[in-house]
Amino acid sequence: MDNQQELFPVVDEDGNVTGCIDRRHAHDGTRILHPVVHLHLFDSMGRLYLQRRPEWKDIQPGRWDTATGGHVDYGEEVDHALRREVREELGVEGFEPRFLGRYVFEGKRERELVYVFTTVWDGAVNPSSELDGGRFFQRDEILQRMGTDFFTPNFEEEYMKFFGKT
Repeated sequence: MDNQQELFPVVDEDGNVTGCIDRRHAHDGTRILHPVVHLHLFDSMGRLYLQRRPEWKDIQPGRWDTATGGHVDYGEEVDHALRREVREELGVEGFEPRFLGRYVFEGKRERELVYVFTTVWDGAVNPSSELDGGRFFQRDEILQRMGTDFFTPNFEEEYMKFFGKT
């Protein structure tokens, strides 16, 4: 299970730190804005790697989601959080991230300032026990499964925002 005492920064919509909050309060419905990082990992054939969220997760268990998604720890820089999360979740190091943008995601129990990155990676991907596995998806399969509760709502919104146009 996730460490409920883990500390995250509280931020404004520009990413300025205004305080801190523990994981429990970040996801308890108070919807206090806190930062997260997402990496969309494509291979050179244009397939997108997605992770399956474990059933024990407190948010969106069992659904498919962004290759890597994780919280920025209190006192941590966004780039460091991205590289830490990718290493911890996928065993991938030495990738070159490209920043796509940031936005505020509003879920039922949480509110997150999402920093979105992408990379192309043809090396090994070794999902950790933090995940329930993962695999590469073709664009057509992603689009066909949209709106079926297969993916997290956050992934669907983000995918369409950054990759929906052909």
